[in-house]
Formats: sequence, C-alpha cells, structure tokens
Amino acid sequence: MQVILLERIEKLGQMGDVVTVKPGYARNYLLPQRKARRATNENLAQFEQQRTQLEAENLTRRDEAQKVGEKLDGQVVVLIRQAGESGHLYGSATARDLAEAVTAAGFTITRDQVSLDAVIKNLGLHKVKIRLHPEVTVSVTANVARTDAEAEAQYSTGHIVSAEDLQAAVEAAGAEKKAALAAIEAEESSDEESEEAESAPDSKES
Repeated sequence: MQVILLERIEKLGQMGDVVTVKPGYARNYLLPQRKARRATNENLAQFEQQRTQLEAENLTRRDEAQKVGEKLDGQVVVLIRQAGESGHLYGSATARDLAEAVTAAGFTITRDQVSLDAVIKNLGLHKVKIRLHPEVTVSVTANVARTDAEAEAQYSTGHIVSAEDLQAAVEAAGAEKKAALAAIEAEESSDEESEEAESAPDSKES
C-alpha cells in the first residue's frame, strides 16, 4: 500500500514522502495514528495545500520536544523488582513500566514513546531510548534493582550488586560511621581534659 507520510518515520522516510508499506502496518499503525494518509490523488493534492501548515506545526512540536529532551536526556529512573540470586527477574520491566517511571520523575510520556526492543528481564543498568518527537530521541537509564539500597549501590558501582556484596557494603558503612563517631568522641574527651587541666589551681601555690 502506498501512503503519504505526515511526519518523519525512522527507516521509512520524511514528511511528504510517498512510500510503499505493508497493508497491516498502514491500517494498524500509520493511518490510525495519523502519521500517514493513503496516497490517493485527492490526498496528495490536499497535502500539498496543507504542507506549509503541517511543516510549521511539526517545527513547533520539535522545538518543544528538544526543550524537554535537554532535561530528560541522561536521567536515571529506578524500577524495583523481585529477582533471583542470578539477577533474573521473576517478572519483567516493560515499556509501560518505564513510561510510568519517567512520568513519575516529572516528564510525561506514553509507552509508545519508549523504544524497547524487548522487555527487561534482568537486574542492572539499562539504557533506554525515549522518542519525544520523530526527530528528537534521548536516552535514560533504567536502574532495575531489588531495593532502593541495591539500586544506589548498583548505580555507584555500575554493575549488579549481589546480596552478599550489599550486606558487606552496609556493614562497612556502619563500621566507618562508628569509627568516625569514636574519633569525634575521643577528640571531645581530649578537649575536655585540656580545659580541666588549664582551669585546675597550680599545686605549687600555697
């Protein structure tokens, strides 16, 4: 089936291009999403009359998307999921889950804007493309972990943290905190002893 593209479609063409696509792709996606029209003589003539307006509207949407993209690009969203010791999720993280996480972070997007070749099935840091506009695509990182503490450790190290490693990190942090408190207490005790020594009367005086 031949259609006229009403916007840029990746790997297909630019706005105004007449391309041949599979009928199912056109009926199920391009036409209902208003990304294309059937390439009839009437529609071609109508498109040429509206081309200037359509290009102006596209430019406005692109500029708005670029402004959002500057803030969204590089953001990290945390997805808490149950997983086994191997890091394999009991369920999965889908495009819908990612869209909800990004929206919760203050950037309203739909699952259709999440470019995910396959659902995420493992813990870890996953780069995900977000298509804000046909000409504006940014990347976010999905930090998939079992707990918030694990997500924080995972982001710091850049790789999956096992339960044993996480426990060791928590214990090390606790020991470091205790050592710091002990050092502060020792310093305060030393200061108090110095003050007492300075305020005590000289034993040689009579």
